Amino acid sequence: MALSDLPAVNACLNSASTILLTAGYILIRRKRQNAHRNCMIGALATSTLFLACYLYYHYYARRTVFTNPEWFKPIYLTILLTHTVLAVVIVPMIVLTVVPALRQRFDRHRKIARWTWPLWMYVSVTGVIIYFLLYQIFPQR
Repeated sequence: MALSDLPAVNACLNSASTILLTAGYILIRRKRQNAHRNCMIGALATSTLFLACYLYYHYYARRTVFTNPEWFKPIYLTILLTHTVLAVVIVPMIVLTVVPALRQRFDRHRKIARWTWPLWMYVSVTGVIIYFLLYQIFPQR
């Protein structure tokens, strides 16, 4: 696998996280705790793998810059800024959500999960959007 393949791999990992997060949400609403747990472990694993691949890619690849079209740049930068800020915020939130679940403190788990889940979803979905904007819709030269 070449370094240039990693953005697509990262988009796939973010997509997998999104699917697993959605399934986990649906399953817990249906009171299927074990299936919910398995989906959320899968989302955690794919997000962790994404983070490792992302850091590896950006360590070795040159900086990615969105230049064209100029009219879309403010929209792209707004998506990127909110994605980046929430990607930093979500990591400790995920830990604060997972630890009580592992300790079977589901009251605490539910309280923080109400905030963690939508932010994690936002980060996963916008990660895929950023990939499409940079590499598929408006490929930068």
